[in-house]
Amino acid sequence: MTPTTTLHSPLLPDELYHPDVGQPVRRLLTEVLNGHELGEAEAATLFRVEGAELDALTATADQLRRRRVGDDATFVVTRNINYTNVCYMGCRFCNFAKRKDDPEAEFFDLDEITRRAQEAWDRGATEVCIQGGLHPSIPGHFYRDILKAIKGVLPDMHIHAFSPFEIWFGARKSRMSHRDFLRDLIDHGLGSMPGTAAEILDTEIRQQLTRDKLTTEQWVEIITAAHEQGLPTTATIMYGHIDGPEHWAAHLALLRDIQKRTGGFTEFVPLGFIHYKTPLFLEHEGVRPGPTRLEHIRMHAVARLMLDGWIDNIQASWVKLGPDLARQMLAAGVNDLGGTLMNESISRAAGGQHGQEMLPDDMARMIREMGRRPVRRNTLYGHVEAFDAPLAEPRLAGGLA
Repeated sequence: MTPTTTLHSPLLPDELYHPDVGQPVRRLLTEVLNGHELGEAEAATLFRVEGAELDALTATADQLRRRRVGDDATFVVTRNINYTNVCYMGCRFCNFAKRKDDPEAEFFDLDEITRRAQEAWDRGATEVCIQGGLHPSIPGHFYRDILKAIKGVLPDMHIHAFSPFEIWFGARKSRMSHRDFLRDLIDHGLGSMPGTAAEILDTEIRQQLTRDKLTTEQWVEIITAAHEQGLPTTATIMYGHIDGPEHWAAHLALLRDIQKRTGGFTEFVPLGFIHYKTPLFLEHEGVRPGPTRLEHIRMHAVARLMLDGWIDNIQASWVKLGPDLARQMLAAGVNDLGGTLMNESISRAAGGQHGQEMLPDDMARMIREMGRRPVRRNTLYGHVEAFDAPLAEPRLAGGLA
């Protein structure tokens, strides 16, 4: 793989010349704009900037965004179908999982899954995003059965489904290799895969988040196997708990290395830790209550810089950030606001407070308020429908800090 374009010396953003921007940060951001690939230590430095230097960082990210993908800001009409909340993995950062005998346990049969997919299609969705817990009674063929059921009635619906953890679980249940299990799912209609279950791709941190979950090496193996068979995936990070800048920088560097080998990531989606009801926060000292506002801004901006030319779509999750902060991320390197969702269970179970659905008109309004043109896309970033022209000036003026 090679970067998507060759960079030329740019005109520098005015924010780089502010007197409070130190020479080391100004030099680093200038080098990035001239094609320098950001290293881990350099990224860790940028994850700590404040004030005028943060404004310079976001302005640089915004300029790179404009250069790579232009001024369109995209979203997809989709529905989340979390088919079961029964899971025995014991992830400490999660409040979604229930035991089978819990009165709040849920499990959707194929008819219900198909009904929800049909309802989404009837409302204009081009995608269903399907993920669930690792229910001990699910047979390995259940994942294939979901695909067959939906494709039987909605052959043109894109199915974005099954985290690497579900692939690991389904392959083990089926006594198949990850590669063979993925091949079977692709053959039955799987169109792309969420790159969730990544959390932080650091062994020490992952051991503290959950002792039973997918290792970093297993996550990379499954994601790479998917890419090698032509199955695109997203890339994610969950941050703001017991992690820090060095972990974030290493995580981004690993994603970039995978992308250089495979080219299979469609987008990068930062997911801030939602702490309210999670055992990790309630039962353990030293766990932070999610990222700060400035950490959210830095994460999206540094991701734009570090992944520049390799993963060109940087998404802000309005479910995690809230609509107002997600909208502001469009000035910090972000070019996509994710999906309308229709249902969202996992963040809500952890105490998320930003709703389950965003209507397309609301998405378009948020984008127009930032002076950008709203475009409805499909899962793989093909443009489906452009809305009206952007406002002449964004509502948000000045720096984000």
